[in-house]
Amino acid sequence: MPISSLPSSYGIGTLGEEGYRFADFLKRIGCRYWQVLPVGPTSYGDSPYQSFSAFAGNPYFIDLDNLVKEELLRPEEINGLEWLETEDRIDYAGIYQLRFPVLKKAFQRSKHENTKEFQDFCEKNRYWLKDYSLYMAVKNHFDNHEWLLWDEDIRFRSQDAIDRYSVQLEEDIKFWDFCQFKFREQWDNLKSYANKLGIQMIGDIPLYVSADSSDVWVHGDLFELDERKNPINVAGVPPDAFSSDGQRWGNPLYRWDVMEQKDFTLWRERMKISAELYDIIRIDHFIGVVNYYSIPAESPTAIVGEWRKGPGKKLTDAINTSIGEAKIIAEDLGIITPNVRKLIEKTGYPGMKILEFSLDGPVDHEYLPHNYKTTNLVAYTGTHDNETLVGYINGKKKEDLRFAFEYYNVKKKADLPYAIIRVLYSSIADVVIVQMQDLLTLDNKARMNFPSTIGGNWQWRMTKAQYQELNEKLLLEYAKVFARAPKA
Repeated sequence: MPISSLPSSYGIGTLGEEGYRFADFLKRIGCRYWQVLPVGPTSYGDSPYQSFSAFAGNPYFIDLDNLVKEELLRPEEINGLEWLETEDRIDYAGIYQLRFPVLKKAFQRSKHENTKEFQDFCEKNRYWLKDYSLYMAVKNHFDNHEWLLWDEDIRFRSQDAIDRYSVQLEEDIKFWDFCQFKFREQWDNLKSYANKLGIQMIGDIPLYVSADSSDVWVHGDLFELDERKNPINVAGVPPDAFSSDGQRWGNPLYRWDVMEQKDFTLWRERMKISAELYDIIRIDHFIGVVNYYSIPAESPTAIVGEWRKGPGKKLTDAINTSIGEAKIIAEDLGIITPNVRKLIEKTGYPGMKILEFSLDGPVDHEYLPHNYKTTNLVAYTGTHDNETLVGYINGKKKEDLRFAFEYYNVKKKADLPYAIIRVLYSSIADVVIVQMQDLLTLDNKARMNFPSTIGGNWQWRMTKAQYQELNEKLLLEYAKVFARAPKA
């Protein structure tokens, strides 16, 4: 359940009351894990996998009601605004226009700067916070254009330009510091509440960072950029059964040799922050650690490209020494080579299985639960990139579902989703994750993302009334029968 998809009165899910309500719901149905999408500030296209920072939190998730309780906002300053077009969709353009003027009012009234909590926060996050806040302030100064279109002196980070903009945009820089402080304060409170209920937070981090990010602007030497700072090669995956053109994500590739020379400091710091945010960290596109696909930046699709060798165990060793007690999930979907399998075995990270991929069979499909060969895995009904179960089932003729009817022992399409969920619960996988849309048996109008498309994604939201549609007693029964609920 993404934070953005929680109900709220302000157009997008937040770290406020509804987050606590959702944690209570998870406790009641015997859940021990809550997985969220990346929580970074989103850029063009609204994808949480394309963020202005690999470290920062999304200001959209700062709960406004909590700011009212702190007397940083007045109720009339938020209640009279047109936050919602429809309760179950996010209007990102509308939120962008409304959210920041409101947060600036809270910032102007706040007395946070001289508090020990704020000073500790700045000190703890010194690796990235100052650079990020300057980057956001300069970005706003240049009408929110990507940093490659800024004036040359600040684009190339001359010290004179950094000093000048640091003075000129001082108040704006402080505002972005405030947003990060408030995000982290509210996140920590919600996570602490969930943890006390016995629920661990699973976070999701992209392997790559966005081209338009403070990370690439500041650490350009760690990425494949030319002398004008433009990407030379970009990330993606080649054509497959799902996309004839492949997927061209556009993220600049790492210079792994330079990263290694610098002891993987960027990754160490990133994983240290991630381990504070989450109990368990899912690394998206983990196979890219072993071998990654390189696409020439000028290529409009992923048809042209080549596989290259990644840093492998050198990076996972750096990760393991940076995360303390946190654990890792390896998102190992895609072309799994023997070397990928070897690294996963060496690290002990659990991989993933997606049940939806096996609904058509055949009977020996590796994602069917009776074929799981280890308990050390995380099994999903589907992910944010997949159709909902109901969407997938509704798109099939009844005769095409013959295998699914037989395997899950039902006769009607309507009975399949919960039969699938029950079988997933009964599997030997150590952890099973079900999309909230699948618990609610929603069709593809609630699908989170259509890969390789821009616009119309990441918009689904749960409504408050939909809790009434859930059979909590049945879900708790599943959790108890298959020993997934916490022991009383």
